[in-house]
Amino acid sequence: MHVSLSTTALIARELRALRRTCRAHLYEVFTSRAIFWALISFVAGLALITVSAQSATAQTAANTPPVLATYLAKVSPADLVEGAEAYGPLRADLPVAPLLRGGEEIGYVFVTSDFVGTTGYSGKPIHTMVAVDQDARVLGVDLVKHSEPIVLIGIPDSKIKAMVAAYKGLDLVQEAASGGASHELNIISGATVTVMVIDDSIIRAGLKVARALGLGGLRADVATGPRYEINPAATAPADWATMEGDGTLRRLSLDVGQINAAFAEMDDPRAQKRAIKRPPETTFIDMQVALVSVPSVGESLLGAAENQNLQEWMEPGEHAIMVVGRGLYSFKGSGYVRGGIFDRIVLIQDDISVRFRDRGHHRMGLIEAAGAPEYTERDLFKIPADVGFDPAKPFRLQLLVQREVAAIEKVFTTFDLAYQLPQAYLTEVAASAAAAPRAADQSEVAAQNALWRRIWQEKQLQVIALGAMLFVLTAAFFFQQVLTRSEKATRVFRVGFLLLTLVFLGWYANAQLSVVNLLALFGALMSGFSWQAFLLDPLTFILWFSVAAALLFWGRGAYCGWLCPFGALQELTNRVARRIGIPQWTLPWGLHERLWAVKYMIFLGLFGVSLYSIEQAEHLAEVEPFKTAIILKFIRAWPFVAYAAALLIAGLFVERFYCRYLCPLGAALAIPARLRMFDWLKRYKECGSPCQTCANECMVQAIHPTGEINPNECLNCMHCQVLYQSHSKCPVVIRKDKRRAAVSAPDLSNRDLKGLENHPNIRKT
Repeated sequence: MHVSLSTTALIARELRALRRTCRAHLYEVFTSRAIFWALISFVAGLALITVSAQSATAQTAANTPPVLATYLAKVSPADLVEGAEAYGPLRADLPVAPLLRGGEEIGYVFVTSDFVGTTGYSGKPIHTMVAVDQDARVLGVDLVKHSEPIVLIGIPDSKIKAMVAAYKGLDLVQEAASGGASHELNIISGATVTVMVIDDSIIRAGLKVARALGLGGLRADVATGPRYEINPAATAPADWATMEGDGTLRRLSLDVGQINAAFAEMDDPRAQKRAIKRPPETTFIDMQVALVSVPSVGESLLGAAENQNLQEWMEPGEHAIMVVGRGLYSFKGSGYVRGGIFDRIVLIQDDISVRFRDRGHHRMGLIEAAGAPEYTERDLFKIPADVGFDPAKPFRLQLLVQREVAAIEKVFTTFDLAYQLPQAYLTEVAASAAAAPRAADQSEVAAQNALWRRIWQEKQLQVIALGAMLFVLTAAFFFQQVLTRSEKATRVFRVGFLLLTLVFLGWYANAQLSVVNLLALFGALMSGFSWQAFLLDPLTFILWFSVAAALLFWGRGAYCGWLCPFGALQELTNRVARRIGIPQWTLPWGLHERLWAVKYMIFLGLFGVSLYSIEQAEHLAEVEPFKTAIILKFIRAWPFVAYAAALLIAGLFVERFYCRYLCPLGAALAIPARLRMFDWLKRYKECGSPCQTCANECMVQAIHPTGEINPNECLNCMHCQVLYQSHSKCPVVIRKDKRRAAVSAPDLSNRDLKGLENHPNIRKT
């Protein structure tokens, strides 16, 4: 059969195209699927290792000596407490040792991690050695061991030492009375999480030791009699008078005469001069309290419908009290605003205190109990599950009464309303040998949960701001074709977002992710994973979850290109450099492509070192300039500053130099980014052959000369999508525009309708 030369060429061309297609499919199979199953196997292996490690940990935990035993030989008594000469023998019943001077006991020493959870941001315990005297006052504190990266290589050691030393003189008796709130917390910028963990561990461990040893008159919380819990079958009286009589309702009634007398006894003569000018028998406040989380009490006072709403409002383990009042004084306060704290009442039980906030408050309707008086204030307050409240034990509601003595100055006094749930609502709990350890474990878990919840509450505004940023960025990605229609709008949006990332996320909130986070996560998986360690930093926790989701949708560019503060600093400084005329260098493609591998080698090296020593890997992670440039804002020793400055200077000439070639975090994120499920970046078949516009203008050279976008290097800056729709730069769009113009104006010359041979970004063949 005769086949023409042109037909033979056509067949050859089609065979070449088929071969390229098969090769592309094979490449996809052996990269995407192979990597997917490799990662599945890797995760399964990690899970197996973790279970084995936790099992081994559980088997050896009982034989592990107390942490104190290690540091008695390492820490000099005189370094801990001035004038101390020696330690006594370690007690057999408690990980505590006497502190001696002249052969006499002057106090006791302990390490916080022997008594409470002290896991810091690194995922490892923070060991703090504390000395207390017989009056439960702190004699000295020493931070003896930690793995916190920001303290190891960021914050000067003198700052941490000074902060810890300031606990000398702390009165644990006062801390017990106030629920751990009688001292001021000295936060160090950039080390908030670490400081809060140290503070929490000193207070809680100190109280445990003081109670166990009876220091300062504190007593151990040991149940010597039967234990009780609420009896769900108990019934409450239906009328108000009977409930007052049997103690279901407890009352605090104060008249003007009592209040004036209380302020007259104060040392401040101004309080007496501002006495209330009302008859002494005038009701100042008439306040009553009931524990309405008891089902029958709630139904009698609130009615069936509102009591059902109350039970649904409460989470498991939570309780609620009803507080009603009338008179001249409000227990809520006129200065209360939504989102704030009810600062005139506080619930106190043993050494815990509960201040009520708006989110734990509901106004109640009319009182359903027969014969109930009229009250002007009727409110329900929820007691969180993690505070350790026991409804079967006595508690008191403390009322704060204030009096203005000057234009902006007030004096205060307090009155207590004592409450004990009547025995009729309680049932005895059978004693169990295993109950005490379980209760202690649950109490410790509750305390650690309370710590991270307190941190989240204090950073509530930052969490909301970050959530808004993530929402806006997600919307921009989903609707990027709308955004990128305008080059100016895209540029303004990007520069504004990067400024917000640098100033808010970086310099203000210190939410800079690091490869150290990944190493800490792997270390935690190997030694016993705990969510609590990672929940201690809300913004970092949210960012990592958003990064994990973004990797499946867009790859690593969502974080590296938009949410990394140091990346934002590089790009913004490079934009300034371009404005002032600093020349931009474009590395030859061959060299550029080979330099990509450097960051992967750095990451693998750090990962390998972390298997041997996580602390050593954290030191070597100083290859990241993030702590210097972002967290510490260049206030650091000169070698670190010089290194960070050198990287930024290199970035003035080669845009995002550090991101391209050195960043181990970017390398770590690029590996799972191969699993992304969507390809959002649109391309024409002419991209790369012959058009090179996008490749020439890509800020990090992530587009191959053949037109493919490398997802491992792409920062999702959207510039290629701007070019995709550009009517002045994209040859394909320009050609379409000319064809449309030809349809509407057929008299145009043939010269205007020819191809774009002279376009500067068309590759000549």
